[in-house]
Amino acid sequence: MPQRALLSAFEEEFHKTKSLADRAIDQVDDAALRIRINPHQNSIGVIIQHLAGNALSRWTDFMNSDGEKPDRDRESEFVDRQLSRSELLALWERGWKCLFDALAFLGDADLLRTVTIRRQPHTVCQAIVRQIGHYGWHAGQIALIAKHVKGESWQYLTIPPGQTPQFNRKMGM
Repeated sequence: MPQRALLSAFEEEFHKTKSLADRAIDQVDDAALRIRINPHQNSIGVIIQHLAGNALSRWTDFMNSDGEKPDRDRESEFVDRQLSRSELLALWERGWKCLFDALAFLGDADLLRTVTIRRQPHTVCQAIVRQIGHYGWHAGQIALIAKHVKGESWQYLTIPPGQTPQFNRKMGM
């Protein structure tokens, strides 16, 4: 198997997750970034704060220090700091850049090396899969909130209901 084959697959999944969330965020106005669809649900803005904080903690000095950095204040990520859209998106992009920069330096041979998250050992592969799941979970929350807010004007991020046959024909199936 060529070097970086697995890492390329992981990177592709991270890019897909980011793209889905980006496209959902793009559909809502600034006020909608603050909407909580129920008292126990975070807003899109808070989810962005949390994902960025998580990414910066996990991926900064990824191979050499614990993924839960001592200066991370996870609880504050869940307090709406009332950041503007541009501030939220700058934070969002900073977190994703940290992730992609960390992955760029890895080779497939690194996948079985050990890293720690909250003092718990993980292979690099396990740590990456853990983050793919975590970010996918929150990207889905962002999409759900955005879809709820947009209602009938929502633009589907994947194949819209009822359009599977057309999509399959387009794909030559």
